[in-house]
Amino acid sequence: MKKINFVICLVSLVTLSLLSPAMAEGIRPGSFTLSGIIGGYTFDGRQHIETRPVYGVRGGYNFTKHWGVEGLFDYARTESTRADQDINFYRYGGEVLLHVFPDNKLVPYLAAGYVGLTRDPEGQHTVSKGAFDYGIGAKYFLTDDLALRADFRNMVFREGANVQRPGEYHDEGTGFNYEYTIGLAWQFGGKGPEPAVMAAPEPPLLQVVPTPPVQEEAPPAPVPAAEPTPGRYKYCISLNLQFDIDKALIRAEDHREIARVGEFMQRYPDTTAVIEGHTDNVGTDEHNLDLSRRRAESVTNYLVDKFGIDRSRLSSTGYGFKHPVADNGTEAGKQKNRRIDAIIDCAFDVTKISPPERLCMSLLMEFETGRAEIQPRYHDEIAKVAEYMKRYPTTTALIEGHTDNTGTADFNQKLSQERAENVVNYLVEKLGIERSRLSAKGYGASRRLAYNTTAEGRKKNRRINAIFDCVVEK
Repeated sequence: MKKINFVICLVSLVTLSLLSPAMAEGIRPGSFTLSGIIGGYTFDGRQHIETRPVYGVRGGYNFTKHWGVEGLFDYARTESTRADQDINFYRYGGEVLLHVFPDNKLVPYLAAGYVGLTRDPEGQHTVSKGAFDYGIGAKYFLTDDLALRADFRNMVFREGANVQRPGEYHDEGTGFNYEYTIGLAWQFGGKGPEPAVMAAPEPPLLQVVPTPPVQEEAPPAPVPAAEPTPGRYKYCISLNLQFDIDKALIRAEDHREIARVGEFMQRYPDTTAVIEGHTDNVGTDEHNLDLSRRRAESVTNYLVDKFGIDRSRLSSTGYGFKHPVADNGTEAGKQKNRRIDAIIDCAFDVTKISPPERLCMSLLMEFETGRAEIQPRYHDEIAKVAEYMKRYPTTTALIEGHTDNTGTADFNQKLSQERAENVVNYLVEKLGIERSRLSAKGYGASRRLAYNTTAEGRKKNRRINAIFDCVVEK
């Protein structure tokens, strides 16, 4: 009997070890579970009952990520090995579950509880007894709500303790039954951990690298204005404005330049914009930050006063000389760095407008966890990039890959690079875009948009961006 027990446990553990422990939301505190299972049930040899398939249902509740309870009911149709007699068998009761690594995609657990075992032989009295059960199991989450499960249980009872006739008692010692099953588990309700509320740092251009999922994450750094919202675009216009030294007043000769933004936002009334102020490196950090902010606010006020743009559609920020676009070592470079950028968030058919200096598009596409293959349902999304590049054949594009913080930093870096390269290859091989016009860059989890502590946050961080540099021949 001990050998049988050992072999069954070994087979179960090997099966579970073949499942990849990639990160997912895992067990949610406060969630309910509902499962359907199928497998086999083996009886103690002294019971003289055939091994047969077993079917069952489970219903449970997770008090925390680690601790949960589960009620169960199983049924098997079997027969005696000594006589031509069919037997209906039922198992019912409850168990306590201890989840190990509850935040992973593969969640092993230990189980222990107390169950009732009922045999109902045809033409004889029904026999029922209690049994302690214990075992192991694992859930492999296909999504945040649906998981495959595999279980092994050992039932321990006193054989013969309840099998008696009036005046007779037969105790044949300790008996063992074994159940081994697979099934589907549905998790619903509950809530993932809320990110801690913390003050945001001074806005940098690069995002903060997230900490491992088992630790508290710092708040995401402010998203650069040029980072597109999924399904929308960032239409980036650099304004060539000349301000007097250390002044923020707009010159009359620059009114036509600002009109490029005002007229665009009038034409597309559902757009919003961030007006960014930038300077060269002459002066102190504090002075340039204040000066760039005042100049951005002057442009914002002009758009409100002269073009009637609602102030709620505009915001302004100053970066000083943090984000140069040219070398501050030359006068020409300094002049390029003294600029105002209008970063317009919009949703429209980009193939029907004149291209800006820079256009950023976030593609609405997802990848399977840990994989880089492009799923067929996202081919139309990639086609938007090709359509735009074919309409404007002088444009080039950088395809950026981003991941959540599942796995190691090296793994995420390679995965994001591979995903970006697969998009580039599809544009070249399937849609006819010249490879010389495309490049791929993977950023791993280094530029997150949201917390990785929730499924929604991780989904936002897994993204592909297409960054167009638009050089249009006049």
